[in-house]
Amino acid sequence: MSIRRLPEHLVNRIAAGEVVERPASALKELVENAIDAGATRIAVSLAGGGIGRIEVADDGCGMAPDEIALALERHATSKLPGDEIDAVTTLGFRGEALPSIASVARVTIESRVRGADGWSRTIDNGKLQEEGPAALPPGTRVTVEGLFEKVPARRKFLRSERSEYAACLDVVKRLAMARPDIGFTLDHDGRRTLAVQPGEDRPARVAGLTDRELAANSLAIDYVRGAARLGGVAGLPTFNRGVADHQYLFVNGRPVKDRLLIGAVRAAYQDLLARDRHPVLALFVDLPTDEVDVNVHPAKTEVRFRDPGSIRGLIVGGLRQALDEAGHRSAQRPNAGALGNWQAPSPRGGEGWGERVRPDQYRLDEQRFPSYVGTPSPWPSPPGGEGTLRDRHLDYAPHARAEPAVEAPPEASFFPLGVARGQVAATYIVAEAEDGLVLVDQHAAHERLVLERMRRAMANGGVARQALLLPEVVELDEPACDRIEARIAELAEMGLELERFGARAVLVRATPALLGAGDVKGLVTDLADELTAFDSALSLKEKLDLVAATMACHGSVRAGRILSVAEMNALLREMEVTPHSGQCNHGRPTWVKLAHGDIEKLFGRK
Repeated sequence: MSIRRLPEHLVNRIAAGEVVERPASALKELVENAIDAGATRIAVSLAGGGIGRIEVADDGCGMAPDEIALALERHATSKLPGDEIDAVTTLGFRGEALPSIASVARVTIESRVRGADGWSRTIDNGKLQEEGPAALPPGTRVTVEGLFEKVPARRKFLRSERSEYAACLDVVKRLAMARPDIGFTLDHDGRRTLAVQPGEDRPARVAGLTDRELAANSLAIDYVRGAARLGGVAGLPTFNRGVADHQYLFVNGRPVKDRLLIGAVRAAYQDLLARDRHPVLALFVDLPTDEVDVNVHPAKTEVRFRDPGSIRGLIVGGLRQALDEAGHRSAQRPNAGALGNWQAPSPRGGEGWGERVRPDQYRLDEQRFPSYVGTPSPWPSPPGGEGTLRDRHLDYAPHARAEPAVEAPPEASFFPLGVARGQVAATYIVAEAEDGLVLVDQHAAHERLVLERMRRAMANGGVARQALLLPEVVELDEPACDRIEARIAELAEMGLELERFGARAVLVRATPALLGAGDVKGLVTDLADELTAFDSALSLKEKLDLVAATMACHGSVRAGRILSVAEMNALLREMEVTPHSGQCNHGRPTWVKLAHGDIEKLFGRK
């Protein structure tokens, strides 16, 4: 078969296959053109998820009639003033989008330059249909109708209208985040689904487009490394989602989906989140144009960095710095369902009354409280009839404990996490703060504190170890023993001294002093499981962090341990000065706060 030149309409359709995969792809190109035209307001209207119609109107610079015709030719652009392709500062420059879209849909471009008349030009699947004067305000309006209508092989691969609309909405959100100085609106089938005003600051714009609660549960990022800068907002580790659909990454103002950047985010949060949870964030990387190639993908959704390692270090370093400075902060999202479980006791008794106990289990001191003896109870009777207050004390013992006060308790207003008032279920510390009631999970909190102590000790030359009086043998399968043996030197730096003991066992000679006496067998078994899951996928630093987190979990205060008030307060004070103490090593919150306003709502005061 001889070589031949393809006809123009076929060339355009091939180009459309690279640039226009679905309605969201066409919408992205049109909105980027509006941004590059200097628009301050962009209005998007969709019908049928964008399959039926896409309309993008802006108040940008507009185009003259001859420029409209030129814009519909391939490889024609106003965004590359010279021949230096690496010096592109606009969102698009290939000059393929409009002719590619016009080759597979009916496209109408109406545009007007300020001080001139408007002009309209319509192309139907690559063929000029009509052109002439048009009445519209200064700017440009592009309408795309019947996408892939005459290309059934492409149309049948489109998803449902709902799925296509979701992809279009995501495109508009990402571009709106990149340009908080521009106002955006989005209408779908006559219903307005998105509206943001121009001139917003970046954190407010990001929160408005993702989750309103992000503003109160996020950290501002501003980090410089060499000629590159990282900005944006990052959610607290405890403010997370089950899928990574709320992670937005931008390079020089361009929304991208890059595996390097996503991997860097995962590395920054790797010991602060559970493995199946994902942070909410929007990161903006700005660097010289000669350090990044934006022309590696026809749709410009991927980039290539000259020095990928430095960019990864920029993101990990910037995020870790912000997360370190967050201290004990934790996302506070009151759970409506949990609050709804609070119930006031029935005035006639029933639910809410304590569990009956035998009289000999609780004795009221009649010498110290003589007025209680024989006094009718002012409270509603429990199920079973009337009784004196003394009888009520005999039947219903308080489910709490008290300690004699040896000195005046500290003022709650002096400390962010308040002062300890008691312990519930031998698991949760109850503290009173200036602005509400704080509940602390003692195991989760101490787990984080132990991990941070281990990290500091490693940074200062190694973790102190405690030799076992009798070395303990831990049996594992042979591959697990091999993985442990390969990491013996690194584990020794953390205070865990191991020795291979035959084909299917290891000998434990010393454990980290920070952990104290614990379940040595469980510790080694869990470490073997961690190395099995992550040994080939993570860097050495990340592996060490995982090992340290596992060891810290075994050495922390367990749920079910009774703590004295002094121990509770010591734990609270250490949390206030320890980085990342707002979440445990698995990403769960270590404390929650019930504000005074929430308490008042429970009692109907608000």
